[in-house]
Amino acid sequence: MVRLSCAALLALCLAGDASIAVAGESVDVSSRVISTFKIGSSETKFGPLEFLGGLEMVSGNPLFGSWSSIRFRPDGKHFVGVLDTGHWLTGSIERDQQDKLSGVSGVGIAPMRNGSGRTFEGKGHMDAEGLALKGDQVLVSFEQDHRVEVYPDPGFETSSSVASIPLLVPMRSLRGGRGFETLAAAPPESALKGATVIISEESRDRGRNVHGAILDGPLKGRFAVTHNGDFDPTDGAFLPDGDLLLLERRFNIANGIGMRIRRIAAAEIRPDAVVDGKILLTADFGYQIDNMEGLDAFQAPDGSTHVIIVSDDNHSILERNLMLEFRLTE
Repeated sequence: MVRLSCAALLALCLAGDASIAVAGESVDVSSRVISTFKIGSSETKFGPLEFLGGLEMVSGNPLFGSWSSIRFRPDGKHFVGVLDTGHWLTGSIERDQQDKLSGVSGVGIAPMRNGSGRTFEGKGHMDAEGLALKGDQVLVSFEQDHRVEVYPDPGFETSSSVASIPLLVPMRSLRGGRGFETLAAAPPESALKGATVIISEESRDRGRNVHGAILDGPLKGRFAVTHNGDFDPTDGAFLPDGDLLLLERRFNIANGIGMRIRRIAAAEIRPDAVVDGKILLTADFGYQIDNMEGLDAFQAPDGSTHVIIVSDDNHSILERNLMLEFRLTE
């Protein structure tokens, strides 16, 4: 998580309400449709990614925001997310008659519980960053108190963590708020045979490469991702062919905020490898982006692959809760 102090405050033109159940209460959430990705342009094709539409979401409820990761159910409609304040976020996306994003509905927010059943305020113990849905389990990676926890699915919203998965990377190599933000489960039929993969945000090895690990399966072991430029990984998702889409974020005073997506070939992810990948998309504040932290990919009814990215607003009035949707055309 990075606080983006230079983000511009944009005027909100809001339409379309959704209802969110938080601690038994109904909370209004408003969504503004984003029709173009590049500001001032009607262009929709950005390399192999076609922009389909997006949402800007706001709520008066103080829990809504700080979205770190998103995972869709097989129907491509219902989602599970985690907030870095230690909360679950569940719900569904809504579409208009042109099949474009129009809002969210049926969303619920619930506190996450550790292995002892305790919930915590703040980020010291429950800084949830990465998320994976794997069979009857929901896996979550946490920063600061670095770990990967296992929750039952269904029932994760009210359950304590039932197990922890060894990280394989020495704790001394992990920076406090720059741990494992990417957590993804490979397809069962891929070379990784459904293995769980983690990639850190900014914790690096002696070669300045980002730490990664395959936590289980036949290729269990550590690998690394090249630290390319001034971008750091924040999430990733596997495609049906086993390739990994890696979402990266840039934030510095010289260049401001940026977003990038890399595609890493399935065959490259193996123990002791240093992987790189092809850059599919790079965007800055000339585009409709903010502090982009979560990414997932799913197959639409027509068989095409859709990619949805969400932002973390850090509960700041200078940042936005965004959801952007692309079609992978390559």
